[in-house]
Amino acid sequence: MSQDGIDLRTSLGYLLKEAASALRGAMEEALRPLDMTITRYSCLELLAQRPGLSNSDLARGAFVTRQSMNVLLQQLEREGLIVRATEAPVGKALPTDLTPSGRERLESATAAVRAVEKRMLSGMSAHDQDVAFRMLRGMVESLRGD
Repeated sequence: MSQDGIDLRTSLGYLLKEAASALRGAMEEALRPLDMTITRYSCLELLAQRPGLSNSDLARGAFVTRQSMNVLLQQLEREGLIVRATEAPVGKALPTDLTPSGRERLESATAAVRAVEKRMLSGMSAHDQDVAFRMLRGMVESLRGD
């Protein structure tokens, strides 16, 4: 390691990236048997919690580009998991909603993701989980300038 380098063994940023990678891998493994990806799951979960979101809102929430989200929304619409308005009520954004089939698929995926999160937190007390949540939220806000 150079004098100005970062010691990866003690770098909190590197550890956060490692944790995010481990979480992503565990979620992918849990969702794969359901023929679901993390992005598909994220999109359906966002729509369940906030019906009518636009393509741009969904892309931001799922951490993908608007173009990628548009392709995904077209696939989900063809599969009958979502429905999109044919005309924008205001501006150009077409609101999107889950279909009953989409809600059913989401229910299975949510259970799988919840099990992964439960496993991830299994070694932590409720107090430790609360502290970790507040610390991580603070890091995000500091980096975003919130």
